[in-house]
Amino acid sequence: MIAVLLAVLGFAAVTQVRTNSDDTNYSAYREQDLVDLLSALSATSERVQSQITQLEQTRLHLQQNTSDRQAALAQADKQLSDLKILAGTVPAQGPGIAITITDPDNGVATASVLDLIEELRSAGVEAMSFNDRVRVVADTAIDATGAGITVDGVQLHSPYVLTAIGDPTTLAGAVTFARGPEYILEHDVQGNPNGATVDVAQKPQVLVRPVVTR
Repeated sequence: MIAVLLAVLGFAAVTQVRTNSDDTNYSAYREQDLVDLLSALSATSERVQSQITQLEQTRLHLQQNTSDRQAALAQADKQLSDLKILAGTVPAQGPGIAITITDPDNGVATASVLDLIEELRSAGVEAMSFNDRVRVVADTAIDATGAGITVDGVQLHSPYVLTAIGDPTTLAGAVTFARGPEYILEHDVQGNPNGATVDVAQKPQVLVRPVVTR
């Protein structure tokens, strides 16, 4: 729009000058008339230049506003995407870890699994799922049964594979530090081995596919 206005304004100015050049016989003018004419042309030129400057400023302002709106929209889109991932309403993909808990004797306590999840959250985990079937979110409920554990009412059996997205090194460290979740999962409250084993694998790319539908 600004470009069109500038083009029209320039065309009008050139046309006016050409018209004056073609239709005016300056030889018949008195000196004072020529001075007045020159002053008028100078004033017109100044007005035209002022209008051009204003239009250029308007164009720059519009461009700046457009850039600001685009940046704000991009930021809003990213925040929305992050919130959807945290809420578990969309699949997520990225670097992370896969934690495999093998528990043939059902010796793993529910509290130990919850402790694992909380440690991962503290380490900045972005998304988690169990056995590629259940998404783990803020209000996920975990219960023990004679056949294994239930996650949000879904019955799971050993081995339990917890897939987590986040910095692989940081997440792995949050599981394997001394007397941390790995130790707690493999031992009972008295510190005796309960028959469970924990394997933590860092991966350049993992996929958390389950979504929350409730």
